Amino acid sequence: MNSLITLSDICKTYHTRSGFVHALNHVSLHINKGDFVSVIGQSGSGKSTLMNILGCLDTPSGGEYLLDNIPVANMNEKQLSFIRNHVIGFIFQSFHLIPSLSALENVELPLIYRGVSKSARKRAAVHALQMVGLDCRLHHKPYELSGGQQQRVAIARAIASQPKLILADEPTGNLDSASGRDIMNIIQTLHRQGSTIILITHDNHVAHMAERCIRISDGKICAI
Repeated sequence: MNSLITLSDICKTYHTRSGFVHALNHVSLHINKGDFVSVIGQSGSGKSTLMNILGCLDTPSGGEYLLDNIPVANMNEKQLSFIRNHVIGFIFQSFHLIPSLSALENVELPLIYRGVSKSARKRAAVHALQMVGLDCRLHHKPYELSGGQQQRVAIARAIASQPKLILADEPTGNLDSASGRDIMNIIQTLHRQGSTIILITHDNHVAHMAERCIRISDGKICAI
């Protein structure tokens, strides 16, 4: 089967002092392997909550999430950690690079946690940095790189282990327009090479660079 993600009637409710907040309200969604999908919505629409559930960083209050046809609700914490470390590559708006490490070392770091040998992880990290055009910046630290270059390092870190799914949360949000275009070109190239990508954004222009655009508002999918 070609299905990678199936969400059925997903709900997420938070209890606050003022009552219950329905961050996601009966969301159903299907994504196949190789898809490039954007999720667009304003602040508070539920898109970040949706990404956290897709990334196994949070659990829904109700509904079913199948990842590669396996119910996520049946997984224990060790299995969820494996999914986050081996199956999903994360790209964040704020890069989340370690300042004291070089670009190469930042990309290698998750591979260390995966138990990849020193020689193999260096090869994988160098190859990933080459793919994003940073093979001449291997030993530069984040403060020596522009914002666009730092985001390229973050993308290289996400793809070094060849994950089944890439989750990109506002990947152009902290960048100028030229750097943002460069990052989206890289993401589109990754998709053409076969990556499954879900991109979270509030930017209409960025959203419509995906194959399929999903709009979310008040915790509900209102357009696909």
